[in-house]
Amino acid sequence: MFCYQCQETARNVGCTVRGVCGKSEETAGLQDLLIHVLKGLSFYDLELERMGERHGEDDRFLVRSLFATITNASWDNEVFIGLIKEAMDRRDRLGERFREARSGREGSDYGGSLQDACTWRSDDPDAFLAKSAEVGPGAEKDEDVRSLRYALIYGIKGISAYAEHAAVLGHRSDEVFGFIKEGLVSTLRELSREEMLGLVMRAGEVAVKTMALLDEANTSAYGHPEMSEVYLGVRGNPGILVSGHDLKDLEELLEQTKGTGIDVYTHGEMLPAHYYPFFKRYDHLVGNYGSSWWHQLEDFESFNGPVLLTTNCLVPLKEKSTYLDRLFTTGPVSYPGAVHIPDRAEGGHKDFSAIIERARSCPPPQELEDGRIVGGFARNQVLALADKVIEAVRSGVIRRFVVMAGCDGRQRAREYFTEVAAELPPDTVILTAGCAKYRYIKMDLGDIGGIPRVLDAGQCNDSYSLAVIALKLKEAMGLDDINRLPLSFDIAWYEQKAVAVLLALLHLGFKGMRVGPTLPAFLSPSVVEEIVRSFGLKGITTPQEDIEAMLAGE
Repeated sequence: MFCYQCQETARNVGCTVRGVCGKSEETAGLQDLLIHVLKGLSFYDLELERMGERHGEDDRFLVRSLFATITNASWDNEVFIGLIKEAMDRRDRLGERFREARSGREGSDYGGSLQDACTWRSDDPDAFLAKSAEVGPGAEKDEDVRSLRYALIYGIKGISAYAEHAAVLGHRSDEVFGFIKEGLVSTLRELSREEMLGLVMRAGEVAVKTMALLDEANTSAYGHPEMSEVYLGVRGNPGILVSGHDLKDLEELLEQTKGTGIDVYTHGEMLPAHYYPFFKRYDHLVGNYGSSWWHQLEDFESFNGPVLLTTNCLVPLKEKSTYLDRLFTTGPVSYPGAVHIPDRAEGGHKDFSAIIERARSCPPPQELEDGRIVGGFARNQVLALADKVIEAVRSGVIRRFVVMAGCDGRQRAREYFTEVAAELPPDTVILTAGCAKYRYIKMDLGDIGGIPRVLDAGQCNDSYSLAVIALKLKEAMGLDDINRLPLSFDIAWYEQKAVAVLLALLHLGFKGMRVGPTLPAFLSPSVVEEIVRSFGLKGITTPQEDIEAMLAGE
């Protein structure tokens, strides 16, 4: 086993026995093999398109499979074995069409690792595990090549997750799907360092387009987020807790629980659902329960009712955990022993009757806290305040904006972000998105002339909104360089969606960003040196030092 795709990887080098996340060697190997087979499928798909045959029938399977390999998504080895077998079947069907279409024509390079990804096959799960050792990151001995290839693969995983979210709502992009396939295939070819780095940077460009696509999908379906108060307490009815990121699942669950006497609560990254006008029509959507993903072992216990995981951010249960029979998964998520709710048929909806029936037999949630928090400051809401914001900046009432978006996590070092929020002077505003917000959103940091000092744009993908806000403010203030804005980045990262967001911000030209608690382990020293030289990317130090530097524009 060798895995270093998340921020908590062992010693910030790589997990070699068992993942810090809880992932076993077997699961890690199956994920590596699945990606290897998907590279072969992508090769055939691209070649058929080059020959004039465009079909796209495997695009959703491709991105959903990649989504399943993201940290804390799917934990069930049987699911991965099934995905590998389906990927081989789909790949081989495309391979047959490719060979028929290629007859008498000149084809692309087709040898070495590429040929293996296109042709290796077995129906024996034991052979899967043996093969996985040959195709994962541990098999690549050149550190810089591995660094660039896996920076690309991890960025592609994040792009795939966002592309799947958008596709669920009927929005898709052939350009995005095409790049995912091109990027995967490129990792099997011998490319120059410049070519590999160029593909990593292109991933940032495609990540921007994918998040814009998802933004369009969400806002066209549910309206633009607006400033909203979210209740943190509970009511006396049985409840269902929804975690993850998938708004379509929440919508269908709310429809199916209307009039049942069952309340619905959000958890973790589902908090921003309360900001969309559409969801305010449901009076049984009570509020947000608990905190970020890594608190779920306690939050899910005390909730008492069933929990629905719609996307990544599921952590393994402990031996003493009692909620497995209340845990339901759907979409790319799976867990041994949990009930999995099947996908919706084309044009249909998911059937949540099983989780609704389970809720009827459960007591109400145990209250963890009370009060309300304010959010909903995505691009439309903030830009509606643009004149007020610009005047506050020009008059010196607002000295600086600090983007503290990204992920939360378990490491003690992440207390840094809470301390930064608490110690930033009262003439600064925090812009946030993603579950990193839980480190400070419940703190009373006040406001500046009616503008809250913490502006939450939403989920991690809503970092796109923060970028749009910055670009619009640059334009409104007549600046020729976005880096002349009174804006600093102090970002927490954890998994592969955050990698896609980071690449997107680099593509947009933001420089001097701080990233923590550590820089990604998958970036080799020489690749880090190149990124630092080009973009000024830096690690965090101490809250006091970093605040002083940010206020000085450094």
